[in-house]
Amino acid sequence: HMNAENWRVYLILCENGALYCGISNRPQERFAAHLAGKGAKYTRLNKPTAMRIVSDDLSKSEALKREIAIKKLTVGKKRELWEAAAGNISPAQ
Repeated sequence: HMNAENWRVYLILCENGALYCGISNRPQERFAAHLAGKGAKYTRLNKPTAMRIVSDDLSKSEALKREIAIKKLTVGKKRELWEAAAGNISPAQ
């Protein structure tokens, strides 16, 4: 199931309660990078606590478009996505 075209869109819950959105074709490694302070500047400043996959099996361009769409959502809509993704708990487990 894992291949280079299997891009995923993820949300990371930060200690400050914010949700950070990103994409990766290797989300386990990406989340580990965020946890290690080697991810996005935002997650270096706001410690990540959990990750959930909100979309998977995408091409890179589909994932980028989805990420942009999610980043435009209200906080409430992002929270709904987070709750809906509850079955996709962090691949870091």
